[in-house]
Amino acid sequence: MLLIRGYDDIALCVPVTEPYVRRSEHGAHWFLGRALRRLLDGSGLVKGAIDGLCVSSFTLAPDTAVGLTQHFGLSPRFLEWLPMGGACGVIALRRAARAVQAGDADIVACIAGDTANETSFRDLLASFSTFARDAVYPYGAGGPNGSFALITDAYMRATGATREDFGKLCVAQRANARRNPLALLRDELTLEQYLAARAIATPLHLFDCVMPCAGADGFLVMSVARARALGLKFARVLGAIERHNAFPDDPVQLRGGWAMDRDALWAQAGIGPEDVDVVETYDDYPVISMLQFEGLGFCAEGAALDFVRRHSFTTDGSFPHNTGGGQLSMGQAGAAGGYLGLVEAMRLVLGAGARHALVSGFGMINYDRGLCSAACVLGAG
Repeated sequence: MLLIRGYDDIALCVPVTEPYVRRSEHGAHWFLGRALRRLLDGSGLVKGAIDGLCVSSFTLAPDTAVGLTQHFGLSPRFLEWLPMGGACGVIALRRAARAVQAGDADIVACIAGDTANETSFRDLLASFSTFARDAVYPYGAGGPNGSFALITDAYMRATGATREDFGKLCVAQRANARRNPLALLRDELTLEQYLAARAIATPLHLFDCVMPCAGADGFLVMSVARARALGLKFARVLGAIERHNAFPDDPVQLRGGWAMDRDALWAQAGIGPEDVDVVETYDDYPVISMLQFEGLGFCAEGAALDFVRRHSFTTDGSFPHNTGGGQLSMGQAGAAGGYLGLVEAMRLVLGAGARHALVSGFGMINYDRGLCSAACVLGAG
């Protein structure tokens, strides 16, 4: 097992969300700028105090993070551009924390966001990756629905999972979302409605599929001493991992990089899965949450079905999961989907009585697998 320097001296502060909207004529720059403004307002900092910046966005082109510094009038001495989709939140945390520990920055703003309009999603699919552009998109299957239909079908065949199992997660998340004013989808969802929904890409139906939208999320990373000096509430990072292109020889992805590094994660955190109060998994499709339950050690390999059938996953039941509704009920504001669970977990640890929270990320789907996986454990400050 690798020995990894801990994050004891790191504070996560000021979780913010620029509220999601279904469609917007504002560009990604506008949403990211609004998130940065919320970070400044929430912390009482002036813009010049931000000397580090981590950015994730799919719709910022032709700009990248360095172009954004000019738009925002920032002069950071540390800059990261993280095009890693659903894993970008945890990875931004890791990069920013190491920069603060090394003295490369004092206060790092981590922001992610995207716009959504009539052409943005189509434009994204056409240029998502060389693989997607050359081998998938020309055949009319450039979006994630087809890829996750393949993974979901393979998972059902391998494990015996049913649509009812996936539906239980979706229905529970909608129940959680009904208490969250930031969630775009707050109407009641029953299992009967889930099962009767129209097919999108068999075996996926409507409520299995994440809804693209526009919005942004963000948080600040600094030292514990700096957070205390500023009078800011903070969460601690107990452990964090990332892995890219895990298990490349698997014919279809039925496991992610969490399975390779979970022992290091829990050893670093000094607690086990049984000590976690809330879990926020990346959930653009419910099958991926099942892979994370197994991969992160919340149940044994091959035991996810029994695990799902034993728990309620609601905030007032057993194993609270995606407590704000997750992407399946909040919406997916592009790269902000990689921050959504982390920002939600920070809020719970900062003010809702959670002692420990697990956040996991998954991103950059290429036909039959996602290339990036990450996870972190947060504790109350």
